[in-house]
Amino acid sequence: MASYARRLQKIGSSMLVSLPANWVRQNQLKKGDTILMELSNDNSIAILPSKERNGIMRGFGIDYPARVVDILINQLFGAYLLGYDNIRIKARAPIDYEDREKILTATGKLVGLEIVDEDSLNINFQFLIDVSSLDAAKILRRMNAIIKGMMRDGLKAIVNKDTKIIKLIIRRDDEIDRQYFLLVRLIRSAMLNQRIARKLNLSNIDILDYRVAASHLESAGDYVSEFSSSVPKLWGTGFGNEIVEAGMIVDNMQHRSISAFIAKDNLLSEDVVRMYLKFSNLSASIKEKSTKGSPDPHISILNCVYSMDRIAKCWVDIADLVKPGYPKSQI
Repeated sequence: MASYARRLQKIGSSMLVSLPANWVRQNQLKKGDTILMELSNDNSIAILPSKERNGIMRGFGIDYPARVVDILINQLFGAYLLGYDNIRIKARAPIDYEDREKILTATGKLVGLEIVDEDSLNINFQFLIDVSSLDAAKILRRMNAIIKGMMRDGLKAIVNKDTKIIKLIIRRDDEIDRQYFLLVRLIRSAMLNQRIARKLNLSNIDILDYRVAASHLESAGDYVSEFSSSVPKLWGTGFGNEIVEAGMIVDNMQHRSISAFIAKDNLLSEDVVRMYLKFSNLSASIKEKSTKGSPDPHISILNCVYSMDRIAKCWVDIADLVKPGYPKSQI
């Protein structure tokens, strides 16, 4: 990013500053044109040309056939995450039916990306959501709510010995992936376009923190699915109540972690760390007791505790993103 230094000039009662010549040329500005100035909370000023370019849609083309269709799908996902509005798959020969179905199934994970035109040689996708209307905190909360429901249902499955609910839990992980991809797209768009970042009220540090938090949430969803898959092997071990107790601690950690991150609450962040110590002590006790039984329950219990530990560490990592506060006397 280019940086410029300018001296303030005073003419009458007004303070004037010259604009960089390269910037003026690139935006095709001339004497008499209007420019926009936006004041940010961090006391900075953004200077923008009045001719809005946000309406220009960026396009990305992908050639078919690729060596394997999975490579083409990776390119499509990459274009989506980089913020392209139009993505076109173009072929010299008709697109194979099975490849087409695989592409359409994969794009079901990309929120807002819809087919606007399609024939035997082309598939044209367009992102139909206005990025500036999205809210990073709301997407994060949505991911959090889905994971919380998955975790609580997993604990219920231990008590009720319900296999059907476990299948539903694993399926819900797909929705977490959809929200994760949308949030990554939004964050990258904000990094590339400071105007979007200002509309979202996100500083550069906030943008990076949201990217890290989103990654931890996506991982937590995978770990909850892993935990739920191991639940049936717990039935009959006699450790169900202890596992549920440990799981409830992890559930409370999640609530405090996300609340701390969004509200930037240091006290809640510290609570998460303390709760992890409580969880660690309980899980150590469970593992110690399980070694006194037969080998099979020992392994299944260890798998459950290990999965819960990975989930709990995600909440600690998100809580750690909260900036520490210092008394003014120490600054």
